[in-house]
Amino acid sequence: MQDGSGAYRTTGSTCLHPLSELLGIPLDQVNFVACQLSALCAAFWFRLYLSPGETSPAVRHAFATIFGIYFVIFCFGWYSVHLFVLVLMCYGIMVTASISNIHRYSFFVAMGYLTICHISRIYIFHYGILTTDFSGPLMIVTQKITTLAFQVHDGLGRRAEDLSSEQHRLAVKAKPSFLEYVSYLLNFMSVIAGPCNNFKDYIAFIEGRHTHMKLLEMNWKEKGFHSLPEPSPTGAVMHKLCVTLVSLLLFLTLTKTFPVTSLVDDWFVHEANFLTRLCYLYIVMQASKPKYYFAWTLADAVNNAAGFGFSGVDKNGNFSWDLLSNLNIWKIETATSFKMYVENWNIQTATWLKRVCYERVPWYPTVLTFILSALWHGVYPGYYFTFLTGILVTLAARTVRKNYRHYFLSSKALKAVYDLVTWAVTQLAVSYTVAPFVMLAVEPTISLYKSMYFYLHIISLLIILFLPIKPQAHNQRWPQTLNSLNKKMD
Repeated sequence: MQDGSGAYRTTGSTCLHPLSELLGIPLDQVNFVACQLSALCAAFWFRLYLSPGETSPAVRHAFATIFGIYFVIFCFGWYSVHLFVLVLMCYGIMVTASISNIHRYSFFVAMGYLTICHISRIYIFHYGILTTDFSGPLMIVTQKITTLAFQVHDGLGRRAEDLSSEQHRLAVKAKPSFLEYVSYLLNFMSVIAGPCNNFKDYIAFIEGRHTHMKLLEMNWKEKGFHSLPEPSPTGAVMHKLCVTLVSLLLFLTLTKTFPVTSLVDDWFVHEANFLTRLCYLYIVMQASKPKYYFAWTLADAVNNAAGFGFSGVDKNGNFSWDLLSNLNIWKIETATSFKMYVENWNIQTATWLKRVCYERVPWYPTVLTFILSALWHGVYPGYYFTFLTGILVTLAARTVRKNYRHYFLSSKALKAVYDLVTWAVTQLAVSYTVAPFVMLAVEPTISLYKSMYFYLHIISLLIILFLPIKPQAHNQRWPQTLNSLNKKMD
């Protein structure tokens, strides 16, 4: 299963097959871990021996690209050709297309190619029987291609006064060279498991301006520094590697003890009572998380080890290396609303959806963003069950919150009760909503929802139909940042 977290069905190399058999772990997962650990070592070497002060940007670009291409071929074999073909096609668009259309052509070619690959996996190779799932890196590259195309269009094809402050900050004022383009898309730090990042941030990292740029953005003198500091990522990397290790141990134990397939067992569907099913579904969905925690946190650590991902100084005066972080585990596990949960899960993908879709489409931004998210993830029916259910739950949760939350803010005790209840409801609602995402197919999804009496669908519909809808701002998930006269796909 993919969620932009990297490929878990890779079998481009069979040299690790004995280790796979020894540990009882699928070869694709062993290859993925081996590749990312190699990338981690390469990242340390890259930062220490190819530092920007001693190495030209061209050399850093070249080595980052060569390592990335090697890792892709190691994991995916000849299927990596798909990645290279898409990159070359979109660079052709970058060079030849007019500025007024460069973002449109790049978007439709990248998303079209990705969708064709998704369809081939489900309808030609039937639910992942294809031994090599190369869609993970293709999904990451698609994000980067479209992000860069829109930022080039913002920088060269739109007036500064028509841009939001964020769009103005990220706008690219010149088309990238071929080396810069392939380095941004295929660098070894993010080609396997992401995350997506901004072109200007990446170029600043390659040229050695990354940390200083972030310190200047947040006015480092106000934070008590007398001279421009040189933050080290070592502490952040060690912390993230510890999280990665714990996640791996949980994956090897918890995930194997409570597999997703147990949700279609006769015991669960026909024998267990409703309360037992409710609790067991929550446990199984919790057990499915560690592989994402592992993949995303390790990917973040790889980027940090190379010196990329510095975000500034936090409120306590400590250096932060979370610019590329893809999740906030604490906020996910303590989320008291569906919105809070979603905002802290797959953060960089949510940011990409905001920047290329939500802020730019003239009509129905929420619905169109959900559709783009579903298409990007793939064409497995389970994804669409999850996103359609997610729309219902989001609307229902928003309605309940606006109607009743203010009654619980008069005292700390009431607020604590409200937080406890909303935490439990949120966790159960998320488990119910995302179950089809990991089950993939129609039959097990319908079997699960029938055994749960479609309870959350029914409750959400009743809330939407019968609770009064109070007036609210247009944008609930992301702040409205576009000029109201320019909120269009220009």
